[in-house]
Amino acid sequence: MTINMTLNKGRVPVKIWTPDIEHEALQQLLNVAQLPIVRHHVAAMPDVHAGIGATVGSVIPTSQAIIPAAVGVDIGCGMNAVRLSLNASQLPDNLARLRSAIEAAVPVGFNQHEHSKLKGSAHARTARRFSDRLDHIVERHPGLMKMQRRFNQTWMCQLGSLGGGNHFIEVCIDEAQQVWVMLHSGSRGIGNVIGRYFIAAAQKDMRRHQVNLPDRDLAYFSEGSDLFDDYVEAVDWAQDYAMENRRMMLLLVLEAMRPYLPAFKLENEAINCHHNYVAREEHFGEKLFITRKGAIRAGEGELGIIPGSMGAKSYIVRGLGNAESFCSCSHGAGRRMSRTAAKRHFTDVDVEKQTAGVECRKDRGVIDEIPGAYKDIDEVMANQTDLVEVVHTLKQVVCIKG
Repeated sequence: MTINMTLNKGRVPVKIWTPDIEHEALQQLLNVAQLPIVRHHVAAMPDVHAGIGATVGSVIPTSQAIIPAAVGVDIGCGMNAVRLSLNASQLPDNLARLRSAIEAAVPVGFNQHEHSKLKGSAHARTARRFSDRLDHIVERHPGLMKMQRRFNQTWMCQLGSLGGGNHFIEVCIDEAQQVWVMLHSGSRGIGNVIGRYFIAAAQKDMRRHQVNLPDRDLAYFSEGSDLFDDYVEAVDWAQDYAMENRRMMLLLVLEAMRPYLPAFKLENEAINCHHNYVAREEHFGEKLFITRKGAIRAGEGELGIIPGSMGAKSYIVRGLGNAESFCSCSHGAGRRMSRTAAKRHFTDVDVEKQTAGVECRKDRGVIDEIPGAYKDIDEVMANQTDLVEVVHTLKQVVCIKG
């Protein structure tokens, strides 16, 4: 499907790749389209749904400015996937043991690696590569340290950990019965701290300059200001941290799996991509900042990952480089129902039914992540055939949630 609808009620148009969009998300898109810093048009992907300030599933092109709340607080959140040289028949009959091994190797939820075990480890050496850059940021903004208890220890211990919410680790089978490992996480607590700090700073800066906004969460930094440069430095750091977090987690998962599987190696198709981030790119002959809030880059020939919910299919895709989407596509199925509404509507019995055949948690603690709270991933994919082509179709057999 091509663009489903175009709204022309802002300074620039809003182009939407789905008919399935709620009123609140439409209003958020129109609010963004009113900003003087936005160029060409705003693109809304098929998984679009309301967020905070900016819509989840939106692609926002800005000139000489960035909106911190559009990047969000899980800076650099994204996906990792790798195919193994194993087929489904080589997986153990007891997948619960495999799941337990992964959960023991990778801290999930509020858990993190023990600080006492990090000194002198490879983990600590990896973390040290980020220390000098972070020190420079904190030196200019010491308020960051006040927002998180035991600041330095926390970010180091959370490197290589999953977190909670919609983050997950999965073992999947593709259409050829090949085994994949896929995971979803971001910049953890430190990304949240950086995001909240600079969102508040942008709002304060807008008030100081008496800039009227359609939504206070759309406050932005203009290029050339000290805060702009500092935010770019901080967000680049957080995006690099998120990328390394996923890389380290993947290594931990693979090592945890090896004792339970025949010897295997990694196949060539390995992907590590952000879907909450900002990047400098050129579109329509102009150098812009492209903020993808719940969207991935889908340049021509580029591989990406579009996951479904914890009981549905996921897709490895190849970008078609669609200019109208700023070379982007959806980042997943997208929520149809808020977490609160899902908890009211469903029960743990529903979770068990909707995740049949998947080794995963099926208790009340994951009701907000139930497949029924998400859009139909097949409909989402059908709405973006001009953005990506499917390379592999994956179905999870093991799912670890935070």
